[in-house]
Amino acid sequence: MKTLLWGALPYIAVVLLVAGTIWRFRYDKFGWTTRSSQVYESKLLNVASPVFHYGILFVLVGHLMGLFVPERWTDNVGLNEHTYHLMSLYGGTAAGVLAVLGIALLLYRRRTNAPVFKATTANDKVMYLVLLAAIVLGMWAKLAHSSVSEGYDYRQTIAPWVRSLFTLQPDIDRMVGVPVLYQIHAVVGMLLIALVPFTRLIHMFSAPVQYLFRPYVVYRSRDEKQLGARPERRGWEKSKL
Repeated sequence: MKTLLWGALPYIAVVLLVAGTIWRFRYDKFGWTTRSSQVYESKLLNVASPVFHYGILFVLVGHLMGLFVPERWTDNVGLNEHTYHLMSLYGGTAAGVLAVLGIALLLYRRRTNAPVFKATTANDKVMYLVLLAAIVLGMWAKLAHSSVSEGYDYRQTIAPWVRSLFTLQPDIDRMVGVPVLYQIHAVVGMLLIALVPFTRLIHMFSAPVQYLFRPYVVYRSRDEKQLGARPERRGWEKSKL
């Protein structure tokens, strides 16, 4: 089971992510969308969507820093363990609360607005469930094993395990002894990664990068004599053809 969870499941999730994304791009381009329901309701969406997206962005940045920035790097720039712990505790909790609040508002909107609720598929419900579970479990694990003075140092266990996956030599022994809540959070996170290509979350790979390199729109100036309303003329006009 240890080998399956920490040695095989990460690669299975990545394979499903890559293969599913390629398949979706080749055979379901018209389905590559958020399936926006803004046409049905926009007032609450204009609040819930930014709250969720900013929250999940901060959560993602926090995970990237915690998992891929070694402890010695932060020590070299003068960021000691206690200060890093406080940043992770308060910053991570605030980001998680923001993301959960955004999801709660989106779910409330879907449940209380009849057209939006009818447009909600079983796929959407599974996506929301797994996404919410991943965020809540991460917050729960952090708060359950942390206090203001100290907390569980995942940079000594989970982070080295994650980085070892990129060398194709997973250090599964690092996950032995990791608190159960952190282990469940990691498993649900891998499940979420595997589900991305098959849900509306696929739109995260649709950044309009080409917009930055598009040619300028050229506007031609008009003759000042032709600006404004055309003066009325008596009689017939000669044709230009």
